[in-house]
Amino acid sequence: MTDFPADHSAAGAATGRSLLKVGERTRKRNAAEKRFRMLGLAAVIFGLLALVGLMGSILSNGLSSFNQTYIALDVYLDPAKLDKNGNRAPEDLSKITTFTIQPLIKTAMQDMLEQRGFAAEGVNAKEAAALVSKEAPADLRRFVLANPDQIGETISFDLLASGRIDGYFKGRVTMESAALDRNISPEQLVLADRLKDAGIMDLRFNWSFFTAPDASDTRPEAAGLGVAILGSAYMMLIVLALSLPIGVAASIYLEEFAPKNRWTDLIEVNIANLAAVPSIVFGILGLALFINFVGLPQSAPVVGALVLTLMTLPTIIIATRAALKAVPPSIRDAALGIGASKMQAIFHHVLPLAAPGILTGAIIGLAQALGETAPLLLIGMVAFVREYPGAPPEGFFDPASALPVQVYNWTQRGDPAFIERASGAIIVLLVFLVIMNAVAILLRRRFERRW
Repeated sequence: MTDFPADHSAAGAATGRSLLKVGERTRKRNAAEKRFRMLGLAAVIFGLLALVGLMGSILSNGLSSFNQTYIALDVYLDPAKLDKNGNRAPEDLSKITTFTIQPLIKTAMQDMLEQRGFAAEGVNAKEAAALVSKEAPADLRRFVLANPDQIGETISFDLLASGRIDGYFKGRVTMESAALDRNISPEQLVLADRLKDAGIMDLRFNWSFFTAPDASDTRPEAAGLGVAILGSAYMMLIVLALSLPIGVAASIYLEEFAPKNRWTDLIEVNIANLAAVPSIVFGILGLALFINFVGLPQSAPVVGALVLTLMTLPTIIIATRAALKAVPPSIRDAALGIGASKMQAIFHHVLPLAAPGILTGAIIGLAQALGETAPLLLIGMVAFVREYPGAPPEGFFDPASALPVQVYNWTQRGDPAFIERASGAIIVLLVFLVIMNAVAILLRRRFERRW
C-alpha cells in the first residue's frame, strides 16, 4: 500500500502546487468563466431590452388604431335629391352618387350647429362639414340603396370623423401642426372639442378595423383589414391542405422507405438548401410558373398559397424527419417482431409517436408563411383591393390582399394615420402568430407520449 503524506502542505511544497491555494492558472480560468457569464447575461438583457423597445414602439403607435372617432348626425334623406321620380326604383337609385349625398351631410351638420349654438368663429359651413370623413357619403349611399323606404325621413347616423380630427383626439394632431396644415385649422379643432364635450363626437372601439376593406389615401380613417384577413385565411387553408400531407408523405418515404444512395442524398441536400433560400426567390418562381406559364390570375389567394406552399414544404419535411428519427428504433423492432408489416409499424406505431413534432413543425411553418411579404409582392397582391373575395372555391381565384402586404402598403403612404393603421395591423398579425405558436405548444403537450 502506498503511503500518502499526512501533511497536504508538505506534499504541495514537494510538487510546487497546493490544493489549498489558488494558482495563477486557476485564477485565469475562473476570471474567463466569470467574463463569459457576464457577456452571456449582457446579451440576454440586450435582447430583452430590444424586444421591449420594439413591442413598446408598436403598441404605442398601433393601439390607437383600435379606437375611432365618430360623429352623430341626423340626416334628412331628401327625396328631391335622392328619388326625383318618386318610384323608389332600384335602377334609378343606383344612379345616386356621393356628390349627391354630400350636400345632405353639409346641411345636417349646419342644422346641428345652429340648434346647439356651436357656431364657431372662423369656421364656415364647408369647413364644419369637413369634420366628417369623406367615407360618410359612401356609407349613406349604401344605406339608401339597402333601405329605399327610408327616403324622406330623418335618420340618425354615426359617421366617421375625418382623419385629422381623429388624429387630434389621439394626440397625433396638435394646434401647432394644424396651423401649418391645409387640411385642418385650429378653429376646426376648437369646434371638435366643443362637439366632443357635448357628446356629439366620441371615441369608441373600432370594429370596422377588422371588417372594412382598404381605403384611398384621402380616407385613412376608413381603412380596415377585412380583405387582408380573409385573403390570409384563404391562403393558409390552401397551404395547410397542400403542404401538410405532401410534406409528411415525402418525409415518411425519405426516412423509412427510400434506399440510401446518391440520389436520395442529393434530394436531402436540396431540401436543406431550399429551406435557406430567400423567400423572394419563391416569389420569382411563382410569377414565372403560376402566372406567366399556367395563367392563374394575379393577386389571387390560390397563387399566393401555391408560392407559400413551396416555401413551407422544406420546413415541414425537415421537422417531420426529425420527429420520425426521435422515435426509438425499439418501437419499430417490437412492431416488426410481432408480425406487423413495415407500413403497419410506421403508421400504427411510429407516426402517432412522432405526431407532436410533426404538428409543431407544421404550425411553425404556417406561422412563417403567414408573415411572408416578399413573394406576395411579386405576384401582385400589393394591388389596391376593396372588394371582398367570394366564398370558396371561387373566392380562391378572386383578387385579395394579405396581412403582411397590407402592412407594407400602408407604410408606403404619406398620411401619418396610415402609419397608425400599419402598427395596428402588425399587432393583429402578432396576435395570430402567438395564437398559432400557442396551439403548437398545446398540441405537442396533448399528444406527447413517453416511452
